[in-house]
Amino acid sequence: MDSHLPFLQFAPETRQLRLDPHAPAFYNDTYPAYAFLHGQVTPFFWEEFGLWCFGGFDDVNRLLRDRRFGRQNSEGIPDSRGAGDDRAHLAAFDAVEAHSLLELEPPLHTRLRTLVTRAFVSRQVERLRPRVEALAHELIDCFEPGGSTELLASFATPLPITIISEMLGVPAEMGPRLLDWSHAMVSMYTHGRTRADEDRANLAAAEFCAFLRDYAQRRRDQPGDDLLSLLIAARDRDSKLSEDEMVSSAILLLNAGHEATVHQIGNGVRAILAAGGDPRRFFATPEHTAATVEECLRFAAPLHMFTRYAYEPVEMGGITIEPGQSVGLLLGMANRDPRAFANPDTFDPARTDQKNVSFGAGIHFCIGAPLARLELQVALKVLFERCPQIAVSQPPKFRDSFHFHGLERLVVTV
Repeated sequence: MDSHLPFLQFAPETRQLRLDPHAPAFYNDTYPAYAFLHGQVTPFFWEEFGLWCFGGFDDVNRLLRDRRFGRQNSEGIPDSRGAGDDRAHLAAFDAVEAHSLLELEPPLHTRLRTLVTRAFVSRQVERLRPRVEALAHELIDCFEPGGSTELLASFATPLPITIISEMLGVPAEMGPRLLDWSHAMVSMYTHGRTRADEDRANLAAAEFCAFLRDYAQRRRDQPGDDLLSLLIAARDRDSKLSEDEMVSSAILLLNAGHEATVHQIGNGVRAILAAGGDPRRFFATPEHTAATVEECLRFAAPLHMFTRYAYEPVEMGGITIEPGQSVGLLLGMANRDPRAFANPDTFDPARTDQKNVSFGAGIHFCIGAPLARLELQVALKVLFERCPQIAVSQPPKFRDSFHFHGLERLVVTV
């Protein structure tokens, strides 16, 4: 079918979609393709991923909660491992994934999430607001007045990595190394990864684990009120996190605690500036600020695909998903569904139909959502109040990464 998009081919009779996620015309602006697909029969089979994909808001929201699907396949293998391939070179990475909250299902997931939540919530996320605000000001103080800055490197990246590092009790000087490890491991979830990517991810996992095991021993000897100490001490009646579970949980919290937030700050700044006018109007009151962040999450989501395995035959939309098959839930597409939102392609924090699936839903709803929301509210408000004349000085360019949809660079004048 002619979609008027040269990088997209769709056959309605077979529901086959051919769309290279590495095509610059697509990853630099995914939304025209989503708009076209919203007008077609769903679900559709995305050939490049080999998955039946759902992009309607109601479908995605329902399937995130549907217990007939989960993150482990029928053999209990975490989603990122694939099936049938030689995994010997990924032993360290797989050891982390085997105990990852994100990759497990009940009853293991229930026990682990209870323990991790107990440690994470005990940090009382709201009490971090003054520290996040002070850090945002410190970073902006380093901007050259009237000059230019690459905002991802100077603001969007250091803010969340500093906060999650401080929460974990990890030395601030470890920040760049933690980022390198995190980026290498997260690349395992992207389409078209290479053997070199896998080798880097495995080495990063091994080094990350070794660092955390060594640092955890110090925390056992001298416990504090940091998150690592709380994870070590986390108990639920007679249950306690094993060292492997503690290490995997710390890695997940750090990786998830900055990756999406970095992209959402960049995507949010771009969306707000594209709206025109004085950006401070979006942050006039706490209510305005919260609504603006929710619209940024809907309008410019940082995560676009979340996959799940079927545990039993499931009939949906005229097709049957067989046990063991994966489905792709397109979060970014769902957030622009015209059946769920009035004028979905308009950035409107005042909309009355505000909702999004950017943090997921169901038992895998992002455990760090309260922290991410707080960081976004504070970071964006402080940035635009301090730099109301901020303007994009070079055309923003997105990274070649469909799953984690974020900018490669965002150069602005301040």
